[in-house]
Amino acid sequence: MGAQHVDIVIVGAGLSGIGAAYHITKRLPGKTFAILEARDAIGGTWDLFRYPGIRSDSDMYTLGYNFKPWPHAKAIADGPSIRDYVRDTARENGIDKHIRFRHRVTELSWTKATSRWTVSADVDGAQSELTCSFVMMCSGYYKYEHGYTPDFPGMDAFKGQLVHPQLWPENLDHSGKQVVVIGSGATAVTIVPEMAKTAAHVTMLQRSPTYVVSRPSEDAIANGMRKVLPAKTAYGLTRWKNVLLGMLFYKRARAKPQETRALIAKLAQKQLGPGYPVSKHFNPKYNPWDQRMCLIPDADLFNQINARRVSVATDTIKTFTETGIKLTSGTELKADIVVTATGLELQFLGGAAVKVDGEVVDLSKRLTYKGMMYEGVPNMVSVFGYTNASWTLKCDLTCEFACRVIKRMGRTRKHAVTPRNLQAGTKQEPWLDFSSGYVQRTIDRFPKQGDRKPWKLHQNYVADLMMLRYGKLDDPELVFS
Repeated sequence: MGAQHVDIVIVGAGLSGIGAAYHITKRLPGKTFAILEARDAIGGTWDLFRYPGIRSDSDMYTLGYNFKPWPHAKAIADGPSIRDYVRDTARENGIDKHIRFRHRVTELSWTKATSRWTVSADVDGAQSELTCSFVMMCSGYYKYEHGYTPDFPGMDAFKGQLVHPQLWPENLDHSGKQVVVIGSGATAVTIVPEMAKTAAHVTMLQRSPTYVVSRPSEDAIANGMRKVLPAKTAYGLTRWKNVLLGMLFYKRARAKPQETRALIAKLAQKQLGPGYPVSKHFNPKYNPWDQRMCLIPDADLFNQINARRVSVATDTIKTFTETGIKLTSGTELKADIVVTATGLELQFLGGAAVKVDGEVVDLSKRLTYKGMMYEGVPNMVSVFGYTNASWTLKCDLTCEFACRVIKRMGRTRKHAVTPRNLQAGTKQEPWLDFSSGYVQRTIDRFPKQGDRKPWKLHQNYVADLMMLRYGKLDDPELVFS
């Protein structure tokens, strides 16, 4: 008996995967699909991460789906609320019935003779296979099993608790404890002020500063519109307001980096007071948006610094000791708990191997078509978000485009659609143009972008909207066969 067949396989039941399933149910009625999820719960990142204060680092009017208004007053939302939002979307649309949990996809194999993918998955140690005509990869970009922790000298000597945010102990009690959080990214600036509420003291230890910008946790304009307008209208208007403001800030930051740097520093100085050394602790060496900026709601981190419950140390680690961390400057930070908020371990396609007609495809040497398909690989779309804006903005557009492509295949009775680079001399560039350590460590394993359309990434919502929602599918470099 052959493997079970569905029209579309979605890999991952997180924010992207549930969104992809919704678009399929609404735009491709009658198409069968299955969602393969490696874990045993809906929610992806928002179910996995359980560290104190877990929240969005984008506003929920743009991180939310374009088809489901965010129902809460807080625009910067906590993790459990986002997880409930994703699960509610799945339940309300019958998507949860299509999920197969504990299915870790290990291989995707395309056979030209049948125009089908065979999707192999590990299910509690046993092998399972499913065939489909189209694959949508919604598995994110990092390993769920563990995060990244550098091999700091002397770590084994430390007698306290050592914790990574990705594997947060369920019953960790930090009340009255001395805590050191290593890192200065989005995770660190979330954990630090939350732990400081009950810890004796929290030190944020950073090798180099990050741009930190405060923003109200509630959007007053959005909440005002919700009182007088239908929910979908208010949500749509707020979404566009925030998209355009974000694009304007990004464009200005890239065009005038020194002015933007000065503005961010001025805002931080105003919130931290005239005597605080902002130039030391919140003035990065790189330009704004060379790395992702850190958003803090209602200046919570700055408020805890002002209350002297949090301090910032900008230094490097010489060695761990039994009782804490000794810095290169000679200072020793006493710690009962050390949190290594030192980043993610990136992983492409959830670690699954890809084969086309029996040959393993090295996607790190292939170009990405419109940021979602891969040169020479048929009937596969990766749902991947923006680095300079909310993740879901690009995901929704990608899913819409995939549905247009699948509908076109059905209408023209074609069985395969494959990106082909027809112009010699297309220059390969890194897929993500980001200087962040977690990107630079593994970016060579990811596909490449080109230096021209349709192989170059925009990182621009309006440009992608015109291309993916309204642009023509007739393209000599997108071959229907």
